[in-house]
Amino acid sequence: MPLTPPLPLLYGDHVSQLLVDCHGVMLSAATAQAFSAMQQAALAQGINIMPCSGYRSFERQLHIWNGKAAGTRPLLDANECPVDALSLSDDQLVETILLWSALPGASRHHWGTDVDVFDAQGISRADLQLVPSEYQAGGPCDALTHWLEQHAARFGFFLPYQAGQSGVSAEPWHLSYAPQAVAMLAHFNHDELYQRLKQSDLKLKAALLPRLEQIIATYVHHIAAPPQNLTIP
Repeated sequence: MPLTPPLPLLYGDHVSQLLVDCHGVMLSAATAQAFSAMQQAALAQGINIMPCSGYRSFERQLHIWNGKAAGTRPLLDANECPVDALSLSDDQLVETILLWSALPGASRHHWGTDVDVFDAQGISRADLQLVPSEYQAGGPCDALTHWLEQHAARFGFFLPYQAGQSGVSAEPWHLSYAPQAVAMLAHFNHDELYQRLKQSDLKLKAALLPRLEQIIATYVHHIAAPPQNLTIP
């Protein structure tokens, strides 16, 4: 039976009593407990799983989005190549940002159930760029990728963003704690997000809001399903 989801966090509202510190990032208590158990199991096999991003507020995601829209933050295409934001139309810019960054209010990082990870045995947090090549053959987190494929489900985690199975580009570093995240997604409401975005200072609003339903279907609901062997700790 899925755990009761921390619904006040659904769109990125910080509710401090629902979050705990886990190695410098904030997660729901249940997610943090499962993560710590997974971390200990991996460490015994020479993999040092560390989080680099957990809970992210609406305001933080808005800052990331607006920075990419304005060209003041790095913007990458599907092949990890830099793109000049000023060279794109508004519609093209929206699509390019969504490849790697969620729309504010639509990020799984708002929920306290999702965490980006790396292998501290292979790379430092300071050197980490969080791009797929770091998690592929020859990359510093290649061993972590294989370990997660084999063991993450034992601790309740899965990878929602996988090539060909999600609207978002593949993110081999992004783990989601299914016992709570599945319920969070089920409660996601288009109309609530629309009102939140309409009242915000979001850039590209005119290009986004008329397409919001399609964006939610593609980038929020279209994810890889949790594996059948997933365990609820």
